[in-house]
Amino acid sequence: MNFTDAVLSRHTVKAYAGGQTLPQEQIDMLLSWLHNSPSSVNSQPWHFVVASTSEGRETVAKAATGTFAYNHPKIVDASHVIALCMRADLDEAHLRAILAQEESDGRFKADGAREGQDKSRRSYVDLHRYALRDVPQWMEKQVYLALGGLLLGAAMLGIDATPMEGFDAVALDAALNLRERGLTSVVLVSLGRRSEKDFNAGLPKSRLPKEAVFTHI
Repeated sequence: MNFTDAVLSRHTVKAYAGGQTLPQEQIDMLLSWLHNSPSSVNSQPWHFVVASTSEGRETVAKAATGTFAYNHPKIVDASHVIALCMRADLDEAHLRAILAQEESDGRFKADGAREGQDKSRRSYVDLHRYALRDVPQWMEKQVYLALGGLLLGAAMLGIDATPMEGFDAVALDAALNLRERGLTSVVLVSLGRRSEKDFNAGLPKSRLPKEAVFTHI
């Protein structure tokens, strides 16, 4: 499938065929793409929890009860569910870990490149921490960049997907012990094979006209 076909054919799946497991090579490819997602100043303020077993999906589904019960089947009937999480803060340990990894991966070829990269990244962190005071929102934006790539990657592989904000983040954080690790959940993505009950598959895409969306200057 080419990129245009993937963009135009993908849709948010509303029902999955339970008991169908995606090939591991496809999952490995998706996780590799997710691992290499872009982020502002390579801040990588995320962590991804992958539920690939029925027990794992049931744990995630603890956050889809009550008001969010409509999403429970989309979690337990999927092949895999990924919880895209963000850090509570871009602390010193994380900034040092990123810099050390960049150095290990050979990104600093020129004299002063390491120090320049560290200074530049910290300037952005300080901007959002002190001047804009929006570090959580800034980190969340990076997680949504990763989400977009994941959804398009799944479409390229012919994998059905459902992004979900409809879950109890407090309950999910507790079920996955995220806060003890300095993390909080942002969005869920179910992956699998849609069932015949997926009514959204037969509906046409609907977008505002290009004239309302694009301005050419």
